[in-house]
Amino acid sequence: MTEHQTQADQDRKAGTRRGGSAGLPDRPKSKKLRPLLQLWPYVAGRGAIFWPALLLLLAGVGITLYLPVVLRDIVDNGLANNDIPAINQGFMTFIGVVIVMTLVTSARFYFMSLLGERAAADLRSDVYKKLINLSSGYYSSLRSGEAVSRLTADVTLIESFLGSSASIFLRNALSLTGALIMMFILNWRLTGVMFVAVPLVMIPMFIIGTRVRKLSSAVQDRIADAAGEASESLEAIELVQAYGQEATRAERFRMACETAFQAARRRIGAQTLMSGSVIFGLFTGIAFMSWLAIQEVLAERMTSGELAQFSMYALSGVSGFGMLADVFNAAMRTSGAIQRCSEILNEEPDIRAPENPRAMPSPVTGAVQFDQVSFSYPTDTNAAALDKFDLKIKSGETVALVGPSGAGKSTVFRMLLRFYDPQSGAILLDGMDARAVTPQDWRAQFGYVPQEAALFSGSAADNLKFASPKATDEEIINALKASEAWRFLETKKGLQAELGGRGKNLSGGERQRVAIARALVRDAPVMLLDEATSALDAENERLVQAALDKASDGRTTLVIAHRLATVRRADRIVVMDKGRVAEEGDHESLVSQGGIYAHLAELQFSGS
Repeated sequence: MTEHQTQADQDRKAGTRRGGSAGLPDRPKSKKLRPLLQLWPYVAGRGAIFWPALLLLLAGVGITLYLPVVLRDIVDNGLANNDIPAINQGFMTFIGVVIVMTLVTSARFYFMSLLGERAAADLRSDVYKKLINLSSGYYSSLRSGEAVSRLTADVTLIESFLGSSASIFLRNALSLTGALIMMFILNWRLTGVMFVAVPLVMIPMFIIGTRVRKLSSAVQDRIADAAGEASESLEAIELVQAYGQEATRAERFRMACETAFQAARRRIGAQTLMSGSVIFGLFTGIAFMSWLAIQEVLAERMTSGELAQFSMYALSGVSGFGMLADVFNAAMRTSGAIQRCSEILNEEPDIRAPENPRAMPSPVTGAVQFDQVSFSYPTDTNAAALDKFDLKIKSGETVALVGPSGAGKSTVFRMLLRFYDPQSGAILLDGMDARAVTPQDWRAQFGYVPQEAALFSGSAADNLKFASPKATDEEIINALKASEAWRFLETKKGLQAELGGRGKNLSGGERQRVAIARALVRDAPVMLLDEATSALDAENERLVQAALDKASDGRTTLVIAHRLATVRRADRIVVMDKGRVAEEGDHESLVSQGGIYAHLAELQFSGS
């Protein structure tokens, strides 16, 4: 197991201890529906969709409130006077209003749905943009699948709310307000009953609704846990099958799904209680109000038409309030999803550009220096990964880093690539402090070949242009030839050869050679090789090593090596132990010293 794998495992375990099942700090609890306000910029920023949707919404509400007026005229002017032509004309007007309402409602549905999709796409893009720029320290405490869950499940919930629930809420809120105003104008006594009934219904709705929001957030957390469990197993599917762990992993995923189901059941129970409370309160109020309405007509304080109009407004208000209760549930769930997305959007990367970044020297010669660098990983602050580490590497020099696991070799590479910054000391390139320039400008000076080649789905050309988007086909082919990768790619459609997800269409050695070519095509002044030939057989290792020797000409090269035979030709070998330089020199001088290197050499070369 390599040093950085060991550290990653430690980070994951510490993250789980610190943040529960998802490896994150406990989420702060929002107050009511306040997090929904964070969606306003995504809605208002799309004026070409937002304003037509709003105007159509207002028009639809106005038409809905006009329908009871038409019904009153039919009753008072037609039915009361037995006037058939007036009745016919009234119903023709009623049908005409319904047709207009249908067209307006359909157009509103289109624009509101489009607005929800547009806002969700913008939010999802912003969340991913933030995720892709966060530092390694953030991901060390984030469970696999958690970030993807926020991009998919959480944003989809927000999308559904904006495209449907928000429209229902606004329409019914405005209709309810308009209906209450018209009811008050018609008969203030009957309307007073509504004002008594509404608070009685809202009190349990808000009390139970707070519980629903908390349970909804818990459900999303459990879904993220299940997604993380599935992601870990599917990413290592060959290992799972090789060790016959299919049933075990399937059972673990089933248990994660069961936990999510139990959380959802508690949420549904709370929602059911809230809906039942709302229904009971509303219909009890309707029954009492209907009795009073009959008394008003008998006392001739209302006409039959006004009673019909009032009843239609009341029915509209009751149905609207019932829908508001359902939407309130959706709003509570969405509030929890927004909190989770906001945590990412509000996260500040540990590694970011200074206020006044400086420009890198031109050209960069590749002189690297670690000046009294001390660093501890955030999840293990008691153990120093680097302890007052000092190292100077001249431009064009090839330096090999060797030492026991956990000595700090991979940490040196992480620090050079600015995945982390030192707690004390400085890292310099041509005399420029890493923290004085933007991370992008700094990292552009390095070519990197990890121990485990990370390739992407797509063609060979796409994977090499990942390191240098402006590289020409000729430059790509030259890099592939130098890494001995062109020979096998030429038989697989050349630059257009599909590598498959994570390079699954290639063997381990082929993946490594493509990764080496990717570093070569960048043509950076400093090359970082983390045991870059470990996956190659003896013949390919010899060929690639020769190519790397050529590639090292004119650039600084650092090599992490576990097989000492690969570093004998290095200009200098640096032996690390406990985050410090323990020994340095060439192979022969280090063997003669009888120290750590001599011990490692004896183990490898003598076989004892």
